[in-house]
Amino acid sequence: MLFAFRMLLMGLHFILAGVLGVILGLCRPFNPDNSRLCARLYAWPAMCILRLRVKAEVGPLMDKPASCVIIANHQSNYDLFVFGNVVPYRTVCIGKKSLKWVPLFGQLFWLAGNVLIDRGNAQKARKSMLTTTHTLQNENTSIWVFPEGTRNLGEDLLPFKKGAFQMAIAAGVPIVPVCVSTYVKHMRLNRWDSGKILIRSLPAIPTAGLSLDDMPALIEQCREQMRECIASMDRQILAG
Repeated sequence: MLFAFRMLLMGLHFILAGVLGVILGLCRPFNPDNSRLCARLYAWPAMCILRLRVKAEVGPLMDKPASCVIIANHQSNYDLFVFGNVVPYRTVCIGKKSLKWVPLFGQLFWLAGNVLIDRGNAQKARKSMLTTTHTLQNENTSIWVFPEGTRNLGEDLLPFKKGAFQMAIAAGVPIVPVCVSTYVKHMRLNRWDSGKILIRSLPAIPTAGLSLDDMPALIEQCREQMRECIASMDRQILAG
């Protein structure tokens, strides 16, 4: 019963946050800080409805350079609400072009200045990547990417795709990893207190001077650091 009631409230909240986000986007279309404000619109009420306790240790993320590539692990659709608590100033996201057709959310996502990529069209995807490189180099804007490309459903990190690392190397900007604990398997949404979630950001990893030949080592470095961080947070939660 509690789970069903929460899902009803979440549905209503998703619609209301979408309407408010679209209004914000229409008032100042494509402003790169719209994403942060819309993320808060989704995240704060959702955490109250779901009764998930989120503890964020994200000093390196809040002190990030003006332009960087932020990479995060991707567990479930709830990531929108979980990570929404820590999206920093002037940060946009990369998403699938198909998101554009999701009612309210898709229009909000587009108006917030986020980047929509057609993964089925290599030429258009490359053009989008060139646009993001220009954004990183010239507009004091950071880009948030889920390098796994899809949800891992709380399992081990999936192999990282190259796009985020190509962007960072091409623009010469650092990478800031952000990790969330393995929450999706431990949420108990039919209980009053649904669980605890930890979010932790890692120190920025510089890419200045790197070439595409260095990319495999960079990907492996980021993935291993994130795996260790996630495992550490999971142990911390289990220890109480």
